[in-house]
Amino acid sequence: MKENRVTIGFVAGAVLLTVLAIVTAPHPVPPDAFFDRGEPFFPDFNDPNAARTLEVIEYDSETGTAVPFKVTFDGKRWTIPSHYDYPADGRDRLAKTAAGLIGITKDDFRTDNPADYAACGVIDPLDESNPSLEGRGTRVTIKGENDVVLADLIIGNAVEGRDDFHLVRVPGQKRVYGTRLKLDLSTKFKDWIESDLVQLEQKEIDRVVIKDYSIDERTGRIHKRDEITLTKDGDTWDMDRVPAGKELERWKVSNLLRAIDELSIEGVRPKPAGLSASLRRAEGEQRITDADLLSLQSKGFYFTRDGVLVSNEGELVVHADDGVEWTLRFGEVATGDAGADDAASGENRYLMITASFDPSQFPEPEKPSNTDFEDKPDSLWTKEDWRNKGLQTAWEQWKHKVDAATERARRLSDRFADWYYVISNESFEKLHVRRDDLLRDKPGRSQAAPPTP
Repeated sequence: MKENRVTIGFVAGAVLLTVLAIVTAPHPVPPDAFFDRGEPFFPDFNDPNAARTLEVIEYDSETGTAVPFKVTFDGKRWTIPSHYDYPADGRDRLAKTAAGLIGITKDDFRTDNPADYAACGVIDPLDESNPSLEGRGTRVTIKGENDVVLADLIIGNAVEGRDDFHLVRVPGQKRVYGTRLKLDLSTKFKDWIESDLVQLEQKEIDRVVIKDYSIDERTGRIHKRDEITLTKDGDTWDMDRVPAGKELERWKVSNLLRAIDELSIEGVRPKPAGLSASLRRAEGEQRITDADLLSLQSKGFYFTRDGVLVSNEGELVVHADDGVEWTLRFGEVATGDAGADDAASGENRYLMITASFDPSQFPEPEKPSNTDFEDKPDSLWTKEDWRNKGLQTAWEQWKHKVDAATERARRLSDRFADWYYVISNESFEKLHVRRDDLLRDKPGRSQAAPPTP
């Protein structure tokens, strides 16, 4: 009996050791974890030009909110819905972003345990059921025609020691993978819009008028401080009413012209529809409602009693050699009331731009008294025919030039009519110059050296 008890004890001990060995031994990853390794995430998505919508959802852990950015094609044009459907120059960038998701594969299986998502950074930023403020990824969704989803991915943490590798997860699926991902992804408003705001080359500018005034917002009175006219003469610039002992500082004029040419925007605010329509009409035909006036005044713009649009920080009138004029009116400091790139600001300012054509420098030439020359060979033309032909050619050239400039002004006016623009304070300071800012003492008098470029 004693020997039997010893034998049973040895057997029980052996069984216990076996169980412990099984429990504590490292478990290999189940074979089915690798069943889809190397497969593409989105096998049916192979044409980047099929993309019609890009939506990027980021997560702000400080506020606990998802931050969306979207670019879409509405059937006529590319727009940015998160910025009031502002027109986007987005097709090429969207195609490049889409191309970054084509062909990506499930390279490394990492986990299928939701408890690991935070550490991997792949919690869906739209998942309201998860209380975690940390560990949320960036969700990128690309759709084609009829809102068909072409690709949808949550991009998490970068994989240390492996260039261009990220942990990723498909929304609604458990598995987390490591994958090589080169994605040209930007949610900056400025990266998706036409960067050339005024669409004017510096070499085209032949006159600049700086209207330096302010408005007493309580009484509506305009306080005129100065009006400065800069005029191009050949390759040089002149200023009106230069004080004795002073002269125009050429490089400062060049800086002003460059600031006009390179003007970019930080954000936009939509104008009321009625106001936009009014601004598209010819001067003197505006029909401004009380709501329009309130919108204007909130941004620092006003109509005088005789219907002239003014702004509380003055304006800049830029004239091109084809007769098109841009008027840049500087309004109030822009507060962060409209999202993304231009929020938080005491450093930004409202800008209103209008465009028109000034025909005064292009008087209509004499027309031919008749066009009989058109019905006979030039070998039979009389002197009068040759004269009429010359007049006809000159008139057609004038008409072509005026029509082109008129169309340019109309196109620009339509472009600017819907928007209050928001510019940086840096841009405002470069454009909002006064007479003394452009002058220097004549040689022989004490003067400061120009700054080093």
